[in-house]
Amino acid sequence: MSDRIVGRLPLSDIFLRSLRVGDRVQLTGRLLVARDAAHRRMIETLRGGGGLPFDIAGQTIYYMGPTPPPPGRAVGAAGPTTSGRMDAYIVDLLDAGLVATIGKGPRSPEVRKAMLERGAVYFVATGGAGALLSRAIVAARILAYADLGPEAVREIEVVDFPVIVANDTQGGDVFEEGRRRFETAPGDA
Repeated sequence: MSDRIVGRLPLSDIFLRSLRVGDRVQLTGRLLVARDAAHRRMIETLRGGGGLPFDIAGQTIYYMGPTPPPPGRAVGAAGPTTSGRMDAYIVDLLDAGLVATIGKGPRSPEVRKAMLERGAVYFVATGGAGALLSRAIVAARILAYADLGPEAVREIEVVDFPVIVANDTQGGDVFEEGRRRFETAPGDA
């Protein structure tokens, strides 16, 4: 594993290509937040020939549904959602220009292939640490689909938001790498 790498959002192609599986990155800037219902609506719009109510090109989406904010905070708990739930939607969003996603858990082989072909990166955030992760979120606003409540598309501003590269632009996969290391580790299991 590397030392922490600072990533300024939106992430450039050069930066994305420099990342490797296991890199620890601190993201700073603005990113989008969306979950299942918002993804479904975005894809229905795109497949119906419409345009999204925001520009997704060059953006990073964090799979998260924040809880209501306590006084003085931008959001409440802000832990990652299981990314596999968005796998059915990701290819269309990559084709629309999405460059990175953040969530938890592995991606399907089809999604990994699509990300590799388009030079996209998948980051994981620590599940179960939503209250801690929320401290890195300094501002939040609803960007689209307000009728979806907690599943509305939001734009959040983050400072030193901690993530790990799970899938890089070279085809690396942190979950497969971890399994290989475990299977080849000396000693008794």
